[in-house]
Amino acid sequence: MRRITDLPKVELHVHIEGTLEPELVMKLAESSGVDLPYANADELRRRYVFTNLQSFLDIYYDNLDVLRTNHDFSRLAYEYAVRAHAGGVVHAEAFFDPQAHLIRGVALDTVVDGLVDGFARARSDCGFTADLIACFLRDRPVREALETLESLTAIDAPIIGVGLDSAELGNPASLFTEVFARAAALGLRRVAHAGEEGGPESIRQALDDLGAERIDHGIRSLDDPEMVARLVAAHIPLTVCPLSNVALQSVDELARHPLPELLAAGLHVTINSDDPAYFGGYAEDNYVLVAAAFDLDDATLADLARNSVRASFLPVDRQDEVLLDIDRWLADAHPT
Repeated sequence: MRRITDLPKVELHVHIEGTLEPELVMKLAESSGVDLPYANADELRRRYVFTNLQSFLDIYYDNLDVLRTNHDFSRLAYEYAVRAHAGGVVHAEAFFDPQAHLIRGVALDTVVDGLVDGFARARSDCGFTADLIACFLRDRPVREALETLESLTAIDAPIIGVGLDSAELGNPASLFTEVFARAAALGLRRVAHAGEEGGPESIRQALDDLGAERIDHGIRSLDDPEMVARLVAAHIPLTVCPLSNVALQSVDELARHPLPELLAAGLHVTINSDDPAYFGGYAEDNYVLVAAAFDLDDATLADLARNSVRASFLPVDRQDEVLLDIDRWLADAHPT
């Protein structure tokens, strides 16, 4: 496990709100006077048994009530960054859900400034870097998403892109075409959750209607050979989250995860944690467990890490630095 924590990697699919550990929930609740329906962190953690995405989202949104001040968001970002860095993550393109906070009455600049501050402190302390991607909630009105994008623009929020998340079923990506067209006009990168609950049609809409440059999850692409061929030909990355897929019962057990099939098909797969506070593991835990489940060798793990770098929106020179560090990791593991 220590070897994998030394492997430099980039995390492309992590919801910063999903890194809110039960212990931090309790601390923030105490400091802000929020009453919680559970007595302690252990009791809260015992509730993390999910039957589907919605069962997770219900408790996920309830826990957000403790995030109220600039300091709360700063602490959230900082604690994730330090924890991720300890597992070998050198950079993250972190999702956040501005609407989930706006509808609670939290000001947008409170959210953004807090996250920026927390990540800046982490960069100073351990060298971890992060960029922000604002995700829109697909189960909220499209007009609200567009207004949120304009509000982010008005405060000059330092985001590099936009995404689409929350409940996939019954909330087609095609509804958000105007929002993503506006984001493209602003020069923002575009990603979207698709192919987790929904099938290949959901992925097609993310590509054709939203112009998505990465597909978050995407495991259901295997249901359609033509979609697989399209993703391979266009080098569209998939930000796969194995422990999340098991926790939300998209996959029965890790041993039956389609990761080997995705790799064998030539898809550009990356490994990520999604909502690690809820799903039992951070990025390196996902690497460790899939390595054990599928007997992946060091060369394959290095390739997965390289995929994460090349799929990122980092400048080429920064990508080259991390790729060189991955090469060194592999060379150290297998000296000639």
